[in-house]
Amino acid sequence: MDHFKQISTLVNVAAKGSLSAAAREEGVAPAVISRRLDALEERLGVKLLLRTTRTLSLTHEGSAFLEDCQRILNDLANAEASVSLGGVKASGHLRITAPGGFGRVHVAPLVLEFVRAHPDVTVSLDLSDRVVDLLNENMDCAIRIGVLPDSSLVGLKLADNQRLVVATPAYLRRHGTPSHPDDLQAHQCLNLATSGAPGGWLFTVDGHTTTHRVGGALSCNDGSTLLDWVLQDAGLAWRSRWEVQSHIQAGRLVTVLDAYMAPPTAIYAVFPQRRHLPLRVRLWLDFIKNRFGQNGYWDAKT
Repeated sequence: MDHFKQISTLVNVAAKGSLSAAAREEGVAPAVISRRLDALEERLGVKLLLRTTRTLSLTHEGSAFLEDCQRILNDLANAEASVSLGGVKASGHLRITAPGGFGRVHVAPLVLEFVRAHPDVTVSLDLSDRVVDLLNENMDCAIRIGVLPDSSLVGLKLADNQRLVVATPAYLRRHGTPSHPDDLQAHQCLNLATSGAPGGWLFTVDGHTTTHRVGGALSCNDGSTLLDWVLQDAGLAWRSRWEVQSHIQAGRLVTVLDAYMAPPTAIYAVFPQRRHLPLRVRLWLDFIKNRFGQNGYWDAKT
């Protein structure tokens, strides 16, 4: 029990950002919180938190350990709910946010399916490519792609996200097929512009993941527009598999530089760390993870 209390205290302190706020949440004195953390660090033999009178931050080891602890507490809450709630039905309002393009294709249809299965739940779906502040904007869950830097949120991995370099057969006939990432300098590369500046494309070269800056006449901050351009033979694009798979299967697009493909990132559902997630949130998380994990889902839906 002491070990579990120490772990839950670490998660609470990380979520609240201070010992005093965590102490108020748990109804104990800050000294009690401090003793639990000291005991946890002593037991593990590693420093988890760097504490001063004004600041609190996680060490590298603390960040890694926190992620595991958050997942364990969430799994425990789900396990308890599965045996204790019995026939209780989910109800209330669920607020979800997701990236625009991915959300239209892969989240919106599942929201409709979820509501039909749980008629006492209502859902607001916000499709936006900005990073929504879940706490300040009162969101229950966000679907995010890539790295999760915010340790105050819990991340549940839903699927891998592989990115591919694609072009139309017609473009490659006219301009040739690149055989190495360096060959992209001679091609029209359609860039996703972030904050007005094109980013780089990632490849694995000689066992290392490297960023290649590419150029071309066109860039845009909207992924759907880039896909339209590449389908109109305008150049090469570096897009997620979920977005281009159907076009590859139909022969409208082909992949190049597959031998240099960077390791996949991931698609996550993220949500605020809470002592007890509402049943509607837990059911939504289980639902979307199971649907994304079904055999053939990505081939059928992309």
